[in-house]
Amino acid sequence: MPSKPAIHAHVSDAAHDSWHDFAAASGVSVSAMIEALAPSLNGAGHLTLGEVVVAARKIDAARRRSRGRKKKS
Repeated sequence: MPSKPAIHAHVSDAAHDSWHDFAAASGVSVSAMIEALAPSLNGAGHLTLGEVVVAARKIDAARRRSRGRKKKS
């Protein structure tokens, strides 16, 4: 997978746990959630939390497919 820029944040323990707990309960990664939120930050409209989760699942699935193709090479 091509290298992508990273976002690093220092958050409280409670915030960290909340992000990871929500992501795990939703079946997505935290990084996919952050990526799914990006379009709404750029004025592409407001997403509901459910829409963010759906978009994050698509992002995670695309990443898994990409990694699978790389391993077969």
